[in-house]
Amino acid sequence: MKHGKMIKDYIGVTAGSLITALGLVIFLIPNQIAAGGLSGLATILYYLFRFPVGVTMLVINIPLLLLCIKELGMKFGAKSIYGTLIISIFVDLVTILIPQPWTQDAILASLYGGVLCGVGSGIVFRSGGTTGGTDLAAALIHKFAKISLGYGILIVDALVILLAGIVFSIELALYALASVYVTSKIIDVVQEGVSHTKAALIISEEYQRITQELLAQMNRGVTSFQSKGAYTKKEREVLLCVVSQSEVSTLKSIVYHIDPKAFVIVSQVHEVLGEGFKVQPVEKS
Repeated sequence: MKHGKMIKDYIGVTAGSLITALGLVIFLIPNQIAAGGLSGLATILYYLFRFPVGVTMLVINIPLLLLCIKELGMKFGAKSIYGTLIISIFVDLVTILIPQPWTQDAILASLYGGVLCGVGSGIVFRSGGTTGGTDLAAALIHKFAKISLGYGILIVDALVILLAGIVFSIELALYALASVYVTSKIIDVVQEGVSHTKAALIISEEYQRITQELLAQMNRGVTSFQSKGAYTKKEREVLLCVVSQSEVSTLKSIVYHIDPKAFVIVSQVHEVLGEGFKVQPVEKS
C-alpha cells in the first residue's frame, strides 16, 4: 500500500508539473505575463537576457532548495525535490515541442494560463509535493522574518508582479495579477473539490418534530446542540443537518411546514467525509 501510494504521488507530481509547464509555455510566457513566483521571475529574466525559462528556474531553485534543507531540514522531502527538477525540464521541453503560443490575446492568456497552472499546482499539492520557487522562498521568509507562509507567498508574488510592471508595463502586471487570482482559485477547487453539499443550521421551538421529520423523510443525520440568545438570554436547541444541494429545498419545505417562524441558515460546505457522503480511504501499514 505504501509503495503504491508513493508511485501514485510521483505520477501526480509529474502530471501536475507537466500541466503547469503547459500553462506557462503556451499562454503566460509568450505573452509576457509574469504571474508571480519563480516562473514569473524567470519570465522577466528571459525577456531581459534571453535565458531559457526552465534553466533559470532550476538555477534559482537549487540554492533555494539547499538553503531550505540546511535551515529547515528535509521537511520538503524527495517529492518536492523531484517536482522542482521536473518542472524545469518540462518547461524547456514543451517550449521546443510547442514553439508558438495558442493565443496572443492577453486576457485569454492570463485566464487559461491561470487555469492550467492552477490545475497543475493543485495536483502537485494533492500529491504531497511542490514545484519549489515561491514555496521555498516563503518558507525562508517565515523562518527568518517570522511572517506566515501565506503572507510570505503573497510578498514574493507581489514583488515579482511589481518587477513585471517595471520591466513590461502596468497593464501586463494587471493581467499577471488576474492570472495569480485565477490560479489560486483553481488550486482550491482541485484541492477541495467542487462541493455540492450544504450545511443547514435550524433554530426552532419545534426542534423535536423537525428532527423526527428530517430523519424520517430525508434519511440524513441531525446533530442537536444547545445555544443561548445573546439578547434574550433564552436557551434553545440548534439543529445541524448536512445535505446535498438538491435536498436543500426539501429540507426547507419540511422545516417551514412544521414551523413557519423557524430561523434557518444554509451555507456552503467545502468537503464532507463520512457515512452518506465521501468516504475517506484508510491506509494500511
